[in-house]
Amino acid sequence: MKKSSAVNLDKLLVDFSHIEMKISELHGKNHLLNLELDKTNKLLTMSQSREEMAKQDCATFQNVIKGLQQTIEDQYNLRDENEHLKNTIQILEEKLKTHEKEHENMVDKLIMEIKSKEKEHNHEQNKLHSDMNKQLESKMEEHKKLMEKKDLEILELTKQLKAQEKEKQNEIIRLQIEFNTKLERLQTKTLKVQANPTGLPQNIYRKVSVLLFSRM
Repeated sequence: MKKSSAVNLDKLLVDFSHIEMKISELHGKNHLLNLELDKTNKLLTMSQSREEMAKQDCATFQNVIKGLQQTIEDQYNLRDENEHLKNTIQILEEKLKTHEKEHENMVDKLIMEIKSKEKEHNHEQNKLHSDMNKQLESKMEEHKKLMEKKDLEILELTKQLKAQEKEKQNEIIRLQIEFNTKLERLQTKTLKVQANPTGLPQNIYRKVSVLLFSRM
């Protein structure tokens, strides 16, 4: 009877050592997953920094456009200057589209990486659950809760990125519509001035020009 108890104790010690090895392996893999999450957060920070730079570029382009509008206000013969303005606006629009495309590509790449990490994470979670079986049921439950929390964080991060992208798109569309409206008004008023540039006294013509441009 004592011999049987000794054998069972040895087996219990072996099983316990096996469980400790599995727990150590689980901690190691959790650490790797945390490192991957930190890397993803850094990528998100980099994306937000680039988005801020893109916004600053947009503000710079708006300042350039305002400068061009001021130049137009000081000129009486607007035909050649208006053509130059159209070319400049086209270049600025192309630059804005380029920045927008780069931002979209960067966000898409980040989303793909997040989805890939989610798949790897789910596969790893299932594998660990199978290996530990009933002996690590309590540990696996704790690990599962932790992974679910990380899944929610990743999902929330993805939603935030999509929301930021949608907000960026709406802002670009709003700026484009506002700019096109101002440009159309400027061209209409320019044509009216060209049609009758000497119909009023010089001082009245200048006041009307200043009033028109100030309302833009």
